[in-house]
Amino acid sequence: MRLTGVGRRYGRRRPWVLRGIGVELPPGALVRVEGGNGGGKSTLLRLIAGIDTPTEGRITGRPPRTAYVPERFPAVLPLTAAAYLTHLGRVHGLTGAEAARRAADGLERFGAARFARTPMADLSKGTSQKVAVAQALLADPGLLVLDEAWTGLDASARAELDRAVTERTAAGATVVFVDHDPARLSGLPHAHYRLRGATLEAAAEPPAPRSAAPLRTTPAAVPAGVPVVPADGPGVPLAAAVVPAGAAAVRIHAVGPPGSVPPVGALAAPGGGIWLTVGAGLSDSVLRGLLTARPSWHIRSVEELP
Repeated sequence: MRLTGVGRRYGRRRPWVLRGIGVELPPGALVRVEGGNGGGKSTLLRLIAGIDTPTEGRITGRPPRTAYVPERFPAVLPLTAAAYLTHLGRVHGLTGAEAARRAADGLERFGAARFARTPMADLSKGTSQKVAVAQALLADPGLLVLDEAWTGLDASARAELDRAVTERTAAGATVVFVDHDPARLSGLPHAHYRLRGATLEAAAEPPAPRSAAPLRTTPAAVPAGVPVVPADGPGVPLAAAVVPAGAAAVRIHAVGPPGSVPPVGALAAPGGGIWLTVGAGLSDSVLRGLLTARPSWHIRSVEELP
């Protein structure tokens, strides 16, 4: 997806909110956007999601399935939470049964299952936001746009949304997000931009830690038969991931389908499933391998280790 010379203003004599925006958003990328209050972040995200149109310039390559979550979700609808999600699933082309199943799964995942039959207008702000997040993930969007989507969620739902973002990028979707918490998904974004004076610029990233210490080797994190792209060549299944001492590592808690064979070097996790530890640079490839395996693995958590 690409934005070329994109600008937006609300009236011919009004100042430009955005001007000359040019950026490429590749598949599988996690993109963070920052900027001051009133600086145009929400306007940019609405343009990316296709909710608004640019005054000038063009946007091309938007995936056919796009999902958007605003900071405040308008919940004044004459439907229950489950009926609303099921209806949206049908709009996305799912069968009625599949839409209802995904609606129930989404509410359960974000801790809102007990509100399935509650009218949307009667939901609290936090529960409405959980429904908003669930609707965004209903049909496996190729583009997920999150505008302060974590606001109003409890700690458990925020962590679940973090996991969902990681799952979507690992599956090849593009995720663009704004959040007031600078630690949100820290260390994971592939690109980091800042809006300044109606223009978009690359934000400075802190340098990666370096160490002259010897290398340490962590166990493999690749399910049998799932190719992962290592640094020295494509399509080669890894037997071990080499992580420089002091460099970032990621621990993945995954649960395999019934009868699945645990990856070589995996450790049993308390409560079921396995722990996989890999260098941060390989985590996307590993997650993609787990999620696209047939049958696929379920990712319970992804956390960055010191």
